[in-house]
Amino acid sequence: MQSESENAPAILGMVARGMRTFDKATAKYWCEWLEVGLEDTPVRDTWRELENMVGTYFPGRGTLFEETYLEGKAAGLAEGKAEGKAEDRVALILRVLEKRGISIPEATRDRITTCTDLDTLTLWFDRSLTATTAEDLFTDV
Repeated sequence: MQSESENAPAILGMVARGMRTFDKATAKYWCEWLEVGLEDTPVRDTWRELENMVGTYFPGRGTLFEETYLEGKAAGLAEGKAEGKAEDRVALILRVLEKRGISIPEATRDRITTCTDLDTLTLWFDRSLTATTAEDLFTDV
């Protein structure tokens, strides 16, 4: 198939419909194989719109499967980093209050440990440095 052919989109549509009869692993392999073969031709974008499975057999080739996987991985890493930062701030707030001898009622501890907003946790940490009670973290100044 010449990728410059005006019939290429129709041909790719027929190929995609035919691949729906394959088992998932075989379909993923041949979908990606075709995408790699199309290289940077105009119909590669057409083919990418027809692909709807996930996985990659050609790492490093920039296929739709690979990009989707990497985007998901990056989003997961960013989410994990944010969760880690929130957990660290929660731990610091509780540690400061404990080191300063301030008792932390269970409801207050729950409110602190369930918060995931970094700006709020930063504000509470700052307030923990001068608070006289744990509830002082939540007062509006």
